[in-house]
Amino acid sequence: MQGPDEITKIAIFEGRNIRKILHGGEWWFSIVDIIQALTDSTQPSKYWTAMKARVENEGEFQLSTICRQLKLEASDGKKYATDCANTEAIFRILQSVPSPKVEPLKRWLAKTGYERIQEIEDPELATKRTRVLYKSKGYSDDWIEKRMRGIAIREELTDEWKNRGANNHRDYEILTAEISKATFGLTPNEYKNLKGLKRENLRDHMDDFELIFNMLGERATTEIHRNEESQGVAKLKSDAKAGGDIAGGARQKLEEKLGRSVVTKQNLLKNPQSKKSLE
Repeated sequence: MQGPDEITKIAIFEGRNIRKILHGGEWWFSIVDIIQALTDSTQPSKYWTAMKARVENEGEFQLSTICRQLKLEASDGKKYATDCANTEAIFRILQSVPSPKVEPLKRWLAKTGYERIQEIEDPELATKRTRVLYKSKGYSDDWIEKRMRGIAIREELTDEWKNRGANNHRDYEILTAEISKATFGLTPNEYKNLKGLKRENLRDHMDDFELIFNMLGERATTEIHRNEESQGVAKLKSDAKAGGDIAGGARQKLEEKLGRSVVTKQNLLKNPQSKKSLE
């Protein structure tokens, strides 16, 4: 399913200026811009006001409850408080727009929802679809195998964190950063900056060695949690560093033999040659 920075790539928005702002770690989009793109209304603000009233009168819910007012730059160059919504809320709003332009998106949403239900009933389908997605992007079978194994190891680790006292996304970020710093000498954000990435998934742009050491750090951390029956974020953080240290030590020994760093600026998105090196 599309991430928050990909919604404007949907065909019905192509060529349109949809204002957006990064807030709370995710993209929020101007609702009136999307309304204008979908309806060709000359007064999208009035259309949005009338739509909110219609939905509320129909007994559904208040659309304003899933929106936030954030300051976006207007045509006069000044910033004004503007109704914005994140990706999930935008999808909900689009369901209430009676426009032929929305129908392809509604069908896509229905298909995506159906596929998600299938994946819940048969998790192997999600794995198969992920493999097909990576293959379509040009990744080699060997790289895909490592990436899929890494996903499984990551899920196993986060399950341990959830069961041992890590209660929110921020906890996961802190623990992940501990493993990454000990493994590579960089936090995930620092690593993304090194590779010139923004919203892209860092692991999708790692080469073989980077994936392998990343897996080692996370798998070692999982085993330490279990071996020491760890509980609480403080202990999990200590374990994360220990697991990362194991991977970091192995990385340093390899680098000594190779005479070069495993940590690389190589970016599989912006450097086509790097993708070929994995084949």
